[in-house]
Amino acid sequence: DISADLTELARTDVVVVAAGAKALLDLPKTLEMLETLGVPVVCYGTDEFPAFWSRRSGLPSPIRLDTPSAIAGFLWARAALGLGGGTLVANPVPAADEIPAADIATHIEAAHRDAVAAGITGKAVTPTLLDAILKRTGGRSLTTNVALIKNNARLAAEIAMAIDAGRTVQDG
Repeated sequence: DISADLTELARTDVVVVAAGAKALLDLPKTLEMLETLGVPVVCYGTDEFPAFWSRRSGLPSPIRLDTPSAIAGFLWARAALGLGGGTLVANPVPAADEIPAADIATHIEAAHRDAVAAGITGKAVTPTLLDAILKRTGGRSLTTNVALIKNNARLAAEIAMAIDAGRTVQDG
């Protein structure tokens, strides 16, 4: 099942800052689909694509950039070349807040087994899995979620300021 979010990201001139993709998803297929759709995936300060609650997924970073200014420069270059569509900036969750990949994988697998056994399908699957993971982690997944949202908002603001600084330089 391909999310409409991915095709919309390919069509819309936008920068999305996220902690990678949800570990519930098939991450290799998600990255492959983004590549197929022409959506650049920039990993911020890491050689490995982050997996939402975890800093590491085992998948290599398609593009690594280490500063908001470098990301702004990349975006300016895309615009100068007339390349439309969105860009995904994958921002790892802060190390102090992450749930290691092996730990969260155990919870995801158990939650998925329970959902299948309960016959849950369609749009009900994701909220059911997230609720089960919340319970299985004793609330830690929610704490991590809040931390990554704040971290993503901070980086998005820094990128926006760097884009604006570049605009000021270009406007002279």
